[in-house]
Amino acid sequence: MSTTTAVAPNNDPRRADKIIRYKAPAIGSGSAGDDPLPDYMNVLSMLLSMCGLMLKLKWSAWMALYCSAVSFTNSRINDDTKQILSSFMLSISAVVMSYLQNPQPMTLPFTN
Repeated sequence: MSTTTAVAPNNDPRRADKIIRYKAPAIGSGSAGDDPLPDYMNVLSMLLSMCGLMLKLKWSAWMALYCSAVSFTNSRINDDTKQILSSFMLSISAVVMSYLQNPQPMTLPFTN
């Protein structure tokens, strides 16, 4: 036989004065959905691709391509797609131009 005990309303451990109703945050507030990572990666990608183009550093061009891919994949729908795609194309052109100028395999800076 199982014994079931009915909980009396007087024994309720919850306090009615401490209950706070949940209010969903406003859509345009930007506090929860504001992620600066795509913007930082986009700026870093442009800087690294310029270093790859002007200084002929292959590792910098490859890192720019990586940073632009991270920026592209983490961007939101409402972000500026022209800027993200231009940074992506700039990093691709940095890789292509660095290998057109010097087609030898890349050497890492710390292995010399």
